[in-house]
Amino acid sequence: MIGGVVAISVSVAAVAGASWYYAYQKYKAAQNPNFCGVVHKVCTPEVPGKPFNVLVIGSDSRAGLSGTVAAQTGAGSVSGQRSDVVRIFHVNPQAGTISVVAIPRDTMVTLLANQGLYGSFNRINVNYASGPALLVRTIEADFGIPINHVVQVSFSGLIDAVNALGGIYMYFPHPVLDHYSSLHVPHTGCQLIDGAQALAVARSRHFEYFQNGYWQYDGTSDFGRIDRQDQFIRALMLRAKNTYNPARLIDLIGAIPSGIQYDDTFGFNELVGLGLKFHGFNPANLNAFTLPTYGAVNPSIGDVLYVDQPAAQQLLVRVFGQVGTVGGLTEPTNPPPTQSLTTPLPPSVATPTVPRHATSTTVHVTTTTAPLHTEPWYTFNPTACVPK
Repeated sequence: MIGGVVAISVSVAAVAGASWYYAYQKYKAAQNPNFCGVVHKVCTPEVPGKPFNVLVIGSDSRAGLSGTVAAQTGAGSVSGQRSDVVRIFHVNPQAGTISVVAIPRDTMVTLLANQGLYGSFNRINVNYASGPALLVRTIEADFGIPINHVVQVSFSGLIDAVNALGGIYMYFPHPVLDHYSSLHVPHTGCQLIDGAQALAVARSRHFEYFQNGYWQYDGTSDFGRIDRQDQFIRALMLRAKNTYNPARLIDLIGAIPSGIQYDDTFGFNELVGLGLKFHGFNPANLNAFTLPTYGAVNPSIGDVLYVDQPAAQQLLVRVFGQVGTVGGLTEPTNPPPTQSLTTPLPPSVATPTVPRHATSTTVHVTTTTAPLHTEPWYTFNPTACVPK
């Protein structure tokens, strides 16, 4: 759902030498010209060699699912698609770094379209109903984050990518379950999980873990899920990095059309170049953050999240760079609303620091020992690992 582009970037260099043409044809079949707009392009062109941003959208479309997984995800009763995952990967080829900022699905933004349906302000995920291009426009207008590329990953795409790698390894400090996402891992330690269980981990927001003789509930909902998704991304990257079987990597490329799509400006040669550049990237060095927000009740919408300033702007400047720098932020044209529904420009930030609400989860994944998170309330979550 959320790590496909990174995992493929890390692994594609190994595939290219063995079956370049095959991988190229599969990649081209997965490109979608609608993601950045057909008539009017909404994605910002890259500056060669400079940092760029990839919007990764997790679609909850059940298309392509069958059997037990289809039943567990409600494929027969849920139609269409929504986005519970909005992440922006910031890739810096010169520095060899990757950062990712997650925007919670209930974050209030100023809408650029469909005001007759949703009002002037609403949750960010309502934009996805009109396609990725509107979401791209909204993110730049509200937050000043230029989007260069778009990747969309469905349930089936995530399952196929994980299975093509032969599963991923995650360390579970406790037995875990989630009746809503069909997650159930009864054993502790570094476990190999398949695509269906990986999807259950990534979807879980009713997470329970067994400790001190009884099941305990994680009440952090979407924020806990974001942390688990960050750990899943690291596990996927680590598995791709450590997989050297060309046949398995070709399977990963072959899984792209079933549920992973890219915008039509993300070139195959560019992806191969990134694979070569980041082949040695340690997933433990992935800087993962969550946009700072605070919860409140909107009289018309219900429970929502409002952007927490100045913490949010401090984070965005820290990750993407100051307004006016090459590849940095732009000045928002339609800032997100405050709780009083005013739309001030973000505050000026001189020296960015890590905001108190930001989730930064750098971990070590070289042993089967459970890595410790920097935020103690998530230490019950699974993390990426390497089996002995």
